[in-house]
Amino acid sequence: MKVNITSVKFKTDRKLEEFINGKVEKLSGVYDGIIGSDVTLKLENGEAIDNKVAEIRLQIKGNDLFARKQSATFEEATDTAVDALRKQLDKHKDKFRK
Repeated sequence: MKVNITSVKFKTDRKLEEFINGKVEKLSGVYDGIIGSDVTLKLENGEAIDNKVAEIRLQIKGNDLFARKQSATFEEATDTAVDALRKQLDKHKDKFRK
C-alpha cells in the first residue's frame, strides 16, 4: 500500500515518517481492499499543548475512510487516528459480510 505523507508548513524527519508508515501499513492486515492512504500532519494555531493534528484518509473500494485526531505529539495523534480507522474498517467489513 502506498502511504503519502504531507506536512503543512514544516518538514518531517525520517523517524516520524517511518513510524507513520509502519502504523498505517498495519491496517492492510485488517482489510486487504485498501488501495492507498494520505496522511496530513499540521500544527493547529493557539497556545494549547495538544496542537499536533494527524489526518488520515484511507482509499478503499467504494468510498474512503477518514480520521482526524489531535494530540500533544504527532505519534500519539497518528496512533489514535489509526485506531479509529481500524474500527471503521471492522464496521466496513461487517457491512459486506451480511
